[in-house]
Amino acid sequence: ILETAKREQVNVIGLSGLITPSLEEMTFVAGEMKREGFTIPLLIGGATTSRVHTAVKIEPEYPGPVVHVHDASRAVGVVSKLLSTDLKAGFAAGVKQEYQDLRNQRTAERSTRPLLPLAGARANRAAIDWAATDPPVPTFTGVRAIEEYPLNDLVDRIDWGPFFKVWELAGPYPAILNDPVVGVAATALFDDAKRMLADLVEHERLVAKAVFGFFPANSAGDDIEVYADESRQTALAVIHSLRQQMAKTSGGPNLALADFVAPKESGLRDYVGMFAVTAGTGVEALAADFESRHDDYNSIMVKALADRLAEALAERLHERVRTEFWAYAPDESLDNKGLLREAYQGIRPAPGYPACPDHTEKRTLFDLLEAEHRIGVRLTESYAMLPAAAVAGYYFWHPASQYFGVGKIGRDQVEDYADRKGMAVTEVERWLAPNLAYAPGRTEEEPNATPT
Repeated sequence: ILETAKREQVNVIGLSGLITPSLEEMTFVAGEMKREGFTIPLLIGGATTSRVHTAVKIEPEYPGPVVHVHDASRAVGVVSKLLSTDLKAGFAAGVKQEYQDLRNQRTAERSTRPLLPLAGARANRAAIDWAATDPPVPTFTGVRAIEEYPLNDLVDRIDWGPFFKVWELAGPYPAILNDPVVGVAATALFDDAKRMLADLVEHERLVAKAVFGFFPANSAGDDIEVYADESRQTALAVIHSLRQQMAKTSGGPNLALADFVAPKESGLRDYVGMFAVTAGTGVEALAADFESRHDDYNSIMVKALADRLAEALAERLHERVRTEFWAYAPDESLDNKGLLREAYQGIRPAPGYPACPDHTEKRTLFDLLEAEHRIGVRLTESYAMLPAAAVAGYYFWHPASQYFGVGKIGRDQVEDYADRKGMAVTEVERWLAPNLAYAPGRTEEEPNATPT
């Protein structure tokens, strides 16, 4: 990036990030810009970025102007100010002060939320009465694939809310269609989307695929051991979970995903499920065809619809897991609103998201499911999924299972986690950078205080 910037004598460098590992790379680029004596503005954007992260992690690494741009439509205005002889100094100074204020606010907020020692957090794990639990047995163990899932079975399960966010139209669906500000634009966009969706379904221009499986499993501390068979003597793999360490002023537990699987010492025969789905087979060719005709609108549209179909397939498959394949809720009867509200038993957390923020855990999931071989979804070196219209995660059945965010963790957990995974601490710190409650290389945690 920096070599190209020098060669082309650019005015601005822009970095865009899709998943959380991109954040650490952005921080590195900012530091390298400082080291190599750059002074030009650095713009930060993309799905995984935020104003707070830019202020806390990236801006301190580079003395030149660093600006988080919320969406592409605002980039022109920001760049215009940064390149204006009259406006640049005032605009850059204003952003720098804003980011300093955000850092001060962040420090003040953190000081009221102490971090528990890992041992203390583990002592406050979810209290589940395993002695009164009879884990449901899946209808099969091992892996199955669905090579072509009917698209017409997914249309009614689409969650349209995120679709409008792709186009930077704010508001809940369907109320957004009548919004006094963006309602007309949203309705026109929705009409175009429905026309394209009907064409995609009728002519089968996209292929939806799924692979999923169930495995004997038990928890061992904060890990989940996945076994080869019911003898439970040989571990196929280990799912490493992270535990919340922030003190709970409400008295709630410090959760880890391992809490929702029966402990090995309980003697119970529990299970864990895994899945990977895609509706992206064929989307790149369609998008490329639109782009070759300079039709960026429909190129973005087909990608956005493929994303929605992939999420709909994840929702539909989870429904069938609950009622049919694992059948722990055979009498469930929810409409689409109930499904989108997640008013059902069990969860399907995904590696790289708040309950399990380590993207490297996808490797275990993909290997057990043979996802690349079975449905053609592969992982990049940063553990993004290709095709991008893909979803992967775990299935937990227990009624007490819930979604949560791991949040900030201490050096003691990072070192413990690195040891359990057989990774260097510095490597774990790189992958979990947004979750660290300390600055790598320093010896002290961020300041703690008594919770208010």
